Amino acid sequence: MRASSSGERDALLSALVACGADPEPPAWHGLVRVVGTAALADPAVARLWPPQGGRRPPPEASYWRELAQALGGAALRDPTTSSLLAEWLRSYGAGVSTGPGSDAALVPDQPDDLVPDQSDDPVPDQPDAPVPYAPHPATGNTISGDAVLHGPSIQARDVHGGIHFHPSPAQPPPPPPAMPVPRQLPPVTPRFVDREADRTALDALRDQRPAHAPQVLVISGLAGVGKTTFATHWLSAHEGGFPDGMLYADLGAPGADGASGPVSPATVLEAFLIALGAPAVPAGVAQRNALWRSMTSNLRLAVLLDNAFTAAQVRPLLLSAPTGLTVVTSRSHLTGLQVDGAAFRRLEGLPAESAVALLAAAGGGTRVAREPAAAREVVRLCGRLPLAVALASAQLAVRPHRTVSALAELLSRGRGAIDALRVDGEAVMRTALDMSYDVLPGRSAALYRRMGLLPTDRHDLSMLACVAAVDPRSGAAAGEEDDDEADHAVHALVEANLLEETGPSTYRFHDLVRPHARRLGEELEDREQRERALRHFVDWCLSTAVVAEGILTPSHHLPLPDVPEPDAPPTPLDDATEALAWLDTHRNGLMGAVRHCAESGWHTSCWRLTDLLWPLFLRFRPSDLWIEAHRLGLEAARRSGSRPGIGRMLTSGAIGLRNAARYEEAAVWYREALELAVEDGNVRQQAQAVNGLGHVELLADRLDAAREHFEHALRLRESIGYGRGVALSRRRLGQTALAAGDLEAAAVHLRLAEAELAALGESYEANRVRALLGHVLDRAGDAEVATRLLLEALARFRAGDSRSEHWEARCLEWLGRAAESRGDPAEAARCYEDARDLFQRLHPADAERMEDRLRELRQA
Repeated sequence: MRASSSGERDALLSALVACGADPEPPAWHGLVRVVGTAALADPAVARLWPPQGGRRPPPEASYWRELAQALGGAALRDPTTSSLLAEWLRSYGAGVSTGPGSDAALVPDQPDDLVPDQSDDPVPDQPDAPVPYAPHPATGNTISGDAVLHGPSIQARDVHGGIHFHPSPAQPPPPPPAMPVPRQLPPVTPRFVDREADRTALDALRDQRPAHAPQVLVISGLAGVGKTTFATHWLSAHEGGFPDGMLYADLGAPGADGASGPVSPATVLEAFLIALGAPAVPAGVAQRNALWRSMTSNLRLAVLLDNAFTAAQVRPLLLSAPTGLTVVTSRSHLTGLQVDGAAFRRLEGLPAESAVALLAAAGGGTRVAREPAAAREVVRLCGRLPLAVALASAQLAVRPHRTVSALAELLSRGRGAIDALRVDGEAVMRTALDMSYDVLPGRSAALYRRMGLLPTDRHDLSMLACVAAVDPRSGAAAGEEDDDEADHAVHALVEANLLEETGPSTYRFHDLVRPHARRLGEELEDREQRERALRHFVDWCLSTAVVAEGILTPSHHLPLPDVPEPDAPPTPLDDATEALAWLDTHRNGLMGAVRHCAESGWHTSCWRLTDLLWPLFLRFRPSDLWIEAHRLGLEAARRSGSRPGIGRMLTSGAIGLRNAARYEEAAVWYREALELAVEDGNVRQQAQAVNGLGHVELLADRLDAAREHFEHALRLRESIGYGRGVALSRRRLGQTALAAGDLEAAAVHLRLAEAELAALGESYEANRVRALLGHVLDRAGDAEVATRLLLEALARFRAGDSRSEHWEARCLEWLGRAAESRGDPAEAARCYEDARDLFQRLHPADAERMEDRLRELRQA
């Protein structure tokens, strides 16, 4: 018999590896029969089969290669092995040639010189005789000359003929980058077990909803049952079904006194509208709700409303479009949402087996397996609640010599744990949290207590390094702990499941853990220590706010030589992006610091921090916080006797009132600021107050009074050389002239303002003036220059530091008007359609106005 070629051995090897990698019972049993027969005839096969210990063969390629070589040799020497191997390959070795007469040998267009010579091994004449094993060494693929292959292709071995590669047709340049889609869900946790029944139930509820109706799913359950974690995992698994974004709000976020919410629907709506790109948010809840419904009417959006208190709190936040999904978690059933068509799913504790698996996950797996009865007792005492079980698991990890039985005994003699386990599990949480705290290192325990005292819902490493001041009774100086030591202390808290990481060096307490930390802080920290921790926190807020103000609004800085600068090390902020992210992440904590200063009588810190938060109010426009902070700041400035502080609180607070459409109250604040500035001879503050009064008059359509105020402010600012203020007053004069129909005067004011702002490097403000000037020139009949200016402004609003979808849409609208002026209705229609598409999500009323323009254009 002739020897096997390398191609034949490769073919046999492929069949063996395929069977070993994914063994189907018939193929595997057939192979066992073949190898068993070959092992009787050839010692080389016997040495390889069965594998040592009777286990499945190893996955290594070297083993299968050696077995293929041994089987090929046995087949050449033993007819029975040859016949069985050929039969097995015909049945299970798809695509492997098994000799003359087999289907696999019929390879079309195969060159004659690739067919092996079989004259030395003739096939028996009997028609029913088994065909000896003789795999063909090669196969071929023939592609006609006019064939075209699309997509990824793989060619093994030889390639013959002329090969031509043709590039894809040239593609148009990509559109400008879109606004980032909000993805606000909390990070998913890696140690997530079971919940398959709950996943299936939620999938079924989602599939059962009517196609025309919006969907609301309510997930309820006891504290610590894992509602938020489960909802986050389930929604993340369906992320592809919501291409327009996933929003998140904690409706039970901490308030000023450290107690949980409820957070007002108005506050949540404001955050959601900003996240979706609304350039302006209405003041009232009804108006915000109307804009929310309009902006989300055609979006495939998911919203997770976490820790809800009542149905009334949730109802204004529900999506109204059938393409969206609202998921609500709450400790209450929220049955009032039945009238809104909600479906409900209540989470219970984990099944015992899953809870035991979670108990073993953190590092105590060997001990859990050694003491299964004690492990079941631990999870029973934990109420099979994921949070309690995870905390117990952490104790096994940090105490490697503690037995599971000792852990169960400790849990059973906790503060009333047995009674609480039979009621609602709340004491189980407290017992587990006390136990986690008891094994913390000293620095981590002190940090945990002090963190509980802080009026914030977010912590970063620099803040924690400030509040983790060493106990003076130890003889060390406060502030000695640096970032590395704080990081080690925080790490222990994270490992013990007492702290959650929400981002790079950013952390938060679980909603049950924070009250526990607060209770320990109040009980175990004396008055001096509590005050020191809060003072360090406020100083950190002040020092980092100084950095953010210097990056974002340097012209707003108010020198105060008599007020010492805070000595707390700030969080490093390298650029405007980081400064804005810090303000946004810590806005609740910063507001909590303002409130604490007001309550504690730290008057200078109260108004000073409010003033330093100007870039937060200017960029994010949280109107409720804006007004509240300035009311507190104004009272604190008066109590401290700081006239500069009073003036800044009045003018900045009046802007917040004006933006909330409280025009009369804003005017009162501006007038008081003006009187104070006149008494003090502070010309810049006088100009600020006068300019603000002019804006109130302009918004009220009292144009003559507005013009007088703006001209007065302009003269005051010119007298002190305040260039930026001069340019902004000119812009207001241009807007007033435009409102009055005086296009020539409007163009003069706007040209001067644009040049002055550009010279000062105020690119965003200069671009706004450029667009407004283009609109004025179009109204004046100079469509060509107007179009050029508007196109320049449009390009800047689409990218870079001046990016703004609102002003992009406004430029497109004005470009459409300019195209109409030039007699180009097709271009006008294109501009109006693009503007309508942008306005649809930003300002529905403006989108409808664009539709009206398009209808008029079609009818013309």
